[in-house]
Amino acid sequence: MKKIIALLMALLMVGAVLAACGKTEEKKSEDKTAATEAAATADSATADSAASVADLEKVQKAGKLIVGITDFEPMDYQKDGKWIGFDADMATKFAESLGVTVEFVEIDWDNKVLELNGGSVDCVWNGMTLTPEVTSAMSCSNAYLNNAQVVVVNKNVADKYGDAESCKTLSFAVESGSAGQEQAEANGFKFTEVKDQATALMEVASGTCDAAIIDSLMASAMVGEGTGYEQLTYTVALNSEEYGVGFRKGSDLTAKCNEFFASAKADGTLKAVAEQYKVQTALIEG
Repeated sequence: MKKIIALLMALLMVGAVLAACGKTEEKKSEDKTAATEAAATADSATADSAASVADLEKVQKAGKLIVGITDFEPMDYQKDGKWIGFDADMATKFAESLGVTVEFVEIDWDNKVLELNGGSVDCVWNGMTLTPEVTSAMSCSNAYLNNAQVVVVNKNVADKYGDAESCKTLSFAVESGSAGQEQAEANGFKFTEVKDQATALMEVASGTCDAAIIDSLMASAMVGEGTGYEQLTYTVALNSEEYGVGFRKGSDLTAKCNEFFASAKADGTLKAVAEQYKVQTALIEG
């Protein structure tokens, strides 16, 4: 009997030791996980800090600021082989303020975040609407222009489409990845994605699509009397929005751009360029 009791006591002691060991290993595992997570957080913070230094340094070492754009009059468009427009001119002046030259690269607007993160461009400066999707994916400058997405149709049918509900019977052309596409989706419109807003206008002019959704600033410059699309007009404003410049997450170029805008507003440069391209009424005051 004594032998049986002794055996049971021994088994209980072994169980207690094993349980203690299990708790120790579990504690070690928890500590290791916490340490790994802390290290990952520290690495991420270090990477963000490095990025905030690297962008300005990269641009100045290269001697040029690479700007991602699309053909978007009056913001960015070509004349005599040179990129001009409100955004193009301001980007050129910003590059000059950094002591470098500017290089414009025409990109697929739907891939703007990939272009930034891949390092093929230093910023995207192309009448970019500051949507939640945009501001969560990149570092954005302060807003510098007001804008809206508007519906463009042929003049001879414009009176039929005075609100968003009446436009639901139309087939739209929209720039892929644009604020125009977001409005088409939000309003339940039927639409086809195209390369850029200029192409969207061509689709309407050719009759391939009934309507387009483009920026109001572009519409005021590109459609109606005295333009290349006199037969078109714009009707419904689908929203109200603002423009900003996009940089990589954590980029120190964002702060530099905000400083540049503040200086350009104070010395009258911003207003002069806006008047040149007839977008002065869209300037954000204050």
